Amino acid sequence: MHTDKYARALGWVSLALGAAQLTMPRTITRLSGLDDAPAAATITRLVGGRELLHAAMLLGGRSPAQWAWTRVAGDTMDLALLGGAMRNREGARRRRAGAALAVVSALTALDTVCAAGARRRPQGPAEVRASITVNRPRDEVYRFWRDLENLPAFMIHLESVRELDERRSRWQAKGLVWEAEITDERAGEHLVWGSARGSGVEAGGAVTFTDGPGGRGTVVDVVLRFGMPGGVLGAAVARLIGEHPEQQIRDDLRRFKQIMETGEVLRSEGSPEGTYAVRQRGQRPAQPVGGRP
Repeated sequence: MHTDKYARALGWVSLALGAAQLTMPRTITRLSGLDDAPAAATITRLVGGRELLHAAMLLGGRSPAQWAWTRVAGDTMDLALLGGAMRNREGARRRRAGAALAVVSALTALDTVCAAGARRRPQGPAEVRASITVNRPRDEVYRFWRDLENLPAFMIHLESVRELDERRSRWQAKGLVWEAEITDERAGEHLVWGSARGSGVEAGGAVTFTDGPGGRGTVVDVVLRFGMPGGVLGAAVARLIGEHPEQQIRDDLRRFKQIMETGEVLRSEGSPEGTYAVRQRGQRPAQPVGGRP
């Protein structure tokens, strides 16, 4: 995607700006006509940190164009800062502030074009992948997963799954209810499922089971496809609170491994809710068991 290439180029711009603002704040303030402000160097360093955050999002993601709006938001703050500086200064400082304002205005235009292009781009369902090795025979691992009503035992976001017949099942998760159907199956090897037509929820996935290295255990590879509620903003918030799908599936597979190998999800006195990130926010620090100080 050309939009992603432009976004990555903007990411390099953010990286260069951020590095300069953090390492040479006084030089940047002088070039911008702000060197007479007492807190100018501190503000410049903060802006540099923000630019490095933009760079991380634009250079580190699979679809960097979706993060271009974060640069537009930062540009808006910079334009307001430089506009105020230009109005309150005269002579050479006013001219330097005006030149900086022109540069940031040009970058804002580029950022806006890139962000708008990402918004127009058709958004297909998201896809996440994860894998884990379970120290149990492949047929046993497959049978447990194939009984779809077992899934809520380790997929925390699922409240229930009820099998309607050999192919169809009804799933419920956080107020959503939909029907899914198995579209491909090879006993002991793989299982593919997806939302039934007209269910109103875009979700599906595939899981394959292969013998581990040296015939030890079973390698479970999972691919999940789904629509992301809330778009880019929803994904960003989800990452912050521990609900992003990549995080979910990794945690789900760890719980699956524990159930298959020990018969239960392992918890501790300090982590009674396991690895579910949202619940962990309310947990207390670990304390000695048995009332000892």
